[in-house]
Amino acid sequence: DFESLHSFFNYQEENMTRVKVYEKPTCTTCRKVVKILNEKGIDFDKIDYFIEPFTKSRLKQLLKKMNMTPVELLRKNDDAYKLLDMKNKTYTNEEILNFMMLNASLIQRPIVEYGDKAVLARPPEKIEELF
Repeated sequence: DFESLHSFFNYQEENMTRVKVYEKPTCTTCRKVVKILNEKGIDFDKIDYFIEPFTKSRLKQLLKKMNMTPVELLRKNDDAYKLLDMKNKTYTNEEILNFMMLNASLIQRPIVEYGDKAVLARPPEKIEELF
């Protein structure tokens, strides 16, 4: 009947893969990505990872989807990067991930995830690779 069909489709729609934007709302590049997605009419969820921090396993999943290493995701102009002398010292991937867990500002942004793919949207046009 129509009722059960209607609820089935609503259920399917709610559980379909949605685009996720891991961002810092004050970040200019993050705002540009949000604008592009809105202009394309793409539904997405915004996750401020300073309020909802990444777990280490979640960050590892995203790195794998982006085909990146932790060192490639570091924000090199961040104070913590300089404080840890990351330019001259060699840290393991685990150590870098631990630093990222302690200081979210070390993580480049925005990260845009869609299904089994993700990109570091720098420049914002990189999101085109997802669709």
